[in-house]
Amino acid sequence: MDETNPLEQALHAARALVLADLAARDVADAGVVSLVEEAVAHRRWWAEQWPEGITYVAGLVAQDVQDALLERHGRWPLCPVCDAGDPHALEIEPELGPDPHWVCGKAGVVVAPVGGLW
Repeated sequence: MDETNPLEQALHAARALVLADLAARDVADAGVVSLVEEAVAHRRWWAEQWPEGITYVAGLVAQDVQDALLERHGRWPLCPVCDAGDPHALEIEPELGPDPHWVCGKAGVVVAPVGGLW
């Protein structure tokens, strides 16, 4: 594995950011880490097919893990902004773009960059 390869750098960064968010919310058990690895492997293939999309990898890995967690564990990460109503998950914005952030779609509030959850 070539650590100077821009794709590998982007994938390592995406993995680290998503793992930081999972750890911040106490969700980073071995099974969940495996979901991250699966998402990274999938996005490696995706970025190899579309090299211009390398800057989108972090947000896409976060979305992939969020989708996989929904199927296996429920909504993640839960919104820390809204106190009333049903608990809901944060969303990634932009859906396909650089510099992804977790946002509350209901309140329209940026909560944290991917990798910056508390």
